[in-house]
Amino acid sequence: MAAITERRRPVRIEGTKRRHKPDYILLLLAVALLSLGLVVVYAISPGLSAQRDVGENYYVGKQLIAVLLGIAAFLVTSNIQTDWWRKLEKPLIVSAIVISIAVRLIGEEVNGAYRWVQVGGLSFQAAELIKLALLVWLAGFLVTRLKEGSLADEQRTFKPLLIVLGATAAVVAVLQKDLGSTGVMVAIFASMIFVIGLPLKRVLMIGGIIAIGTTLLIASSSYRRDRFTTFLNPTRDCQSTGYQACQALIAVGSGGLTGMGLGRGVQAYGYLPEAANDSIFAIMAEKFGFIGVSIVLGLFAAFFTRIKKIIEHAPNEYSRLLAVGVLAWLSTQTIINIGAMIGLLPLKGITLPFISYGGTSIIFITAAVGIVFNISRYTSYSVSNGQNSEDRNNENTIGRRRVRGAYHPNAGGRI
Repeated sequence: MAAITERRRPVRIEGTKRRHKPDYILLLLAVALLSLGLVVVYAISPGLSAQRDVGENYYVGKQLIAVLLGIAAFLVTSNIQTDWWRKLEKPLIVSAIVISIAVRLIGEEVNGAYRWVQVGGLSFQAAELIKLALLVWLAGFLVTRLKEGSLADEQRTFKPLLIVLGATAAVVAVLQKDLGSTGVMVAIFASMIFVIGLPLKRVLMIGGIIAIGTTLLIASSSYRRDRFTTFLNPTRDCQSTGYQACQALIAVGSGGLTGMGLGRGVQAYGYLPEAANDSIFAIMAEKFGFIGVSIVLGLFAAFFTRIKKIIEHAPNEYSRLLAVGVLAWLSTQTIINIGAMIGLLPLKGITLPFISYGGTSIIFITAAVGIVFNISRYTSYSVSNGQNSEDRNNENTIGRRRVRGAYHPNAGGRI
């Protein structure tokens, strides 16, 4: 009688790191959003150029250069292995400190804020570099404390986090007067410490400190108080403090269901302030209407969903934290920009990722996407013999927050 042999499924070692094709859907969505931004800037470039007495393709030309530089930044970061970012922590921190000092000493003051420094013929926004430096440092710091088993330690973890948070807020919110970028950095900070599993008591304590600090920053500045009161009642003074908020709502309402079309619309001709960058969502609503901006929001939602899936299958905790930080960065910035244009949030002077006019923002956002794209090349999984593929996928779900960390595919240990 022939022996019957049982077909056995291959046994995979827990925490196996597997290389495969990267997430090209993520790349496709990013390209679609960048292309949309170029189209919108091209459509409003004549109106913007007329106000500065420059060639009608001046703005779209500079935006195209920014996109090309962004593609170059993406190609660089998408080919840097995540372990190398640990080695780049100090250079990034030093660069962020130097550019922050330069912005305050030799930077150009715009509307009472010091956010840019001229590099050759181009302006550089320091906050974008600070976001990347904070992201990389925080991922390395938290993973190191996790491996040491000192994540809940007050001296080694909690106090350094508070010092860095306070220093970042002092530089960006107080010296550069950029509360919007500060909010994005706080979102990066909060999401990463929550995901790594910092004790909830500490997370809530940091949240309370942030709330108090934000209140003090708003109360200590007259223009911030004006913006907040304008947010509460945007039509109270449409000729003065509420002018931009009112014009944004007019632009959004003018678009109707299907929009006025690319070649029509008047808001970019001097009516809506910052039409090419902070207010570009209102311009899109005017030109594309409710249906058009719904598609744009769908593109953003799909893009963030892809990053979420990459987080769930990231090969190790460091990669996972980097991707979490990027997701918090881009999603928070999107929410703040769009929320301000439709009256749900106060105006914050922050760009819409991929779409707004602005070289520094485009370059650093595409660089951040490159980091996530590189992470998407690898998957980590924990599989015992006989476990099916559905069970493997379920291991990488969000909602496993515990002291040892949130998104981790191995329920019994760490890589």
